[in-house]
Amino acid sequence: MPLNVEIKARCHQQDKIKEILENKKAAFKGVDHQIDTYFVVPNGRLKLRQGSIENNLIYYDRPDQSGPKVSKISLYPCTRDSDQLHQTLSNALGIKIVVDKQRGIYFIDNVKFHLDNVKGLGTFVEIEAIDTDGSISMEQLNEQCNYYLELFGVLEEDLIHNSYSDLVAPNFS
Repeated sequence: MPLNVEIKARCHQQDKIKEILENKKAAFKGVDHQIDTYFVVPNGRLKLRQGSIENNLIYYDRPDQSGPKVSKISLYPCTRDSDQLHQTLSNALGIKIVVDKQRGIYFIDNVKFHLDNVKGLGTFVEIEAIDTDGSISMEQLNEQCNYYLELFGVLEEDLIHNSYSDLVAPNFS
């Protein structure tokens, strides 16, 4: 199961971060309009991401804390009709909440960056240091996240401890 260390923060200077990423020669994957449907599950979070770049069924479990946090993730790429999968999961589990966002996606090596504009919430930056095969230590993943936090000038008061789904519908947490 892939592990990642991630942070999410409110971001008032996405243009500055975009410039830093471009100067670091980050690979830009594009801007994805993503609809994330979160389903009712007894633990963790299960969401179906439907986008023009990323289409995945994602289960993840992580603590709700600000700053870098470890996520255990199971990801299933949806290469077929995701609308049918959406309907099946909706019928079986029920929908918790839907999050609509525009996401700029960048990569530098194993680190993925998201510049998000979330409908109803505003602008955010996410940093995900990803280990897909067990070759990167937890310490290295944390160091990568902390390096980019500092480089981007993310303030501690801007760190978000939970999911967009919790911010959109705080009573469902």
